[in-house]
Amino acid sequence: MAASASSPERERLRRRFERLAGRIGKSGWILLGTIHERRIPRPGARGAAANRYGPYYQWTFKREGRTVTVNLSASQVGAFRRAIERQRKLEAILGEMRSLSRKYLEATTHGVPKRKHRL
Repeated sequence: MAASASSPERERLRRRFERLAGRIGKSGWILLGTIHERRIPRPGARGAAANRYGPYYQWTFKREGRTVTVNLSASQVGAFRRAIERQRKLEAILGEMRSLSRKYLEATTHGVPKRKHRL
């Protein structure tokens, strides 16, 4: 988008950005990471689902560049899954806001003129 984008287009970008910004504050608790369900085979069992311990739930995430694993109780799983899902939605909103910001700023500011190529 060039610096000459129409005023209605800039207004549309601004309104969309503001709607997205309003959604961020209403997101609720958020967490990074993934939840895994684990089942452990009983000694001597040969693949029968009835002969397994579990399910056990583990939440993994990165802290200071290292993977951290936390065991969760069955009662924690739902709340942690919802927080992780909200985090993913928030990241999508931020991605769209970055895109809108770039388009809006390109439309409302003048950049360095391009040089003509020499032959």
